[in-house]
Amino acid sequence: MFAIILSLNVAFANIAPAQSLSAWQSEFPKGDFSENSVPYREFEYDGNTRDTIPPIYDPKYLPVAQAGQYGDFEPVISVNINGDARAYPLQIMLWHEIVNDTIGGEPLLITYCPLCNSGVVFSRQVYGQVLDFGNTGRLRHLDMVMFDHQSESWWQQITGTAIMGSRAGDKMKMIPSRLESLS
Repeated sequence: MFAIILSLNVAFANIAPAQSLSAWQSEFPKGDFSENSVPYREFEYDGNTRDTIPPIYDPKYLPVAQAGQYGDFEPVISVNINGDARAYPLQIMLWHEIVNDTIGGEPLLITYCPLCNSGVVFSRQVYGQVLDFGNTGRLRHLDMVMFDHQSESWWQQITGTAIMGSRAGDKMKMIPSRLESLS
């Protein structure tokens, strides 16, 4: 047990407190940083910047029978909307963390945070507006913080709640999904 805890301490040693507010404003010029529902000090900076971890905006798909590079036990985030089923392999989600997609006619956001091993799916339609999401490169409680391109508000991945910006307090609708093997 000691070795595991020591390893975690080493892994997170490079995460620093958040940058200055002026750095955020230059990186997210449309963002309204006067509106926030959490203290600024809760944001952590790991050296990544806006979309350093590139989200996927136009995903390409293969039928399962043609996806030979994935084993039967490949972990995936699966979603089924109106009979339209999709599987997002974690080995792809590890490198992208965010997929903006439309499934069964519904605009969806598929997310995966490797640090907390959480895969969560949300509706991208918030109060009648379809939002497109990217990665801020910041963390809060070791969970990914996303942003929407329309207002550049910041959203907590695990809850789907806007925590900074003009949409602070808005919440995305969570969509049922599963973390399961491909087969």
